[in-house]
Amino acid sequence: MEDEITTIQLKKSVVRALKEIKKYPRETYSETILGLIAVAQERKKFDLFVQKAQEHKMKELWGEGDYSGWEHA
Repeated sequence: MEDEITTIQLKKSVVRALKEIKKYPRETYSETILGLIAVAQERKKFDLFVQKAQEHKMKELWGEGDYSGWEHA
């Protein structure tokens, strides 16, 4: 099944910013945005990895305790 196409509204400043980060001149906005999404997903994975490492170290330093709020720190 082919993806449906939609129209979205963007501020002209956003369009200019997207044009500046294109990998090549004929890259579509969809390709550019998908690239940004991929980077954001990788960053999220990295952030979770770092958070888990920090959580482990904090438990090591502080001993056992209530860490129920750690996920929201």
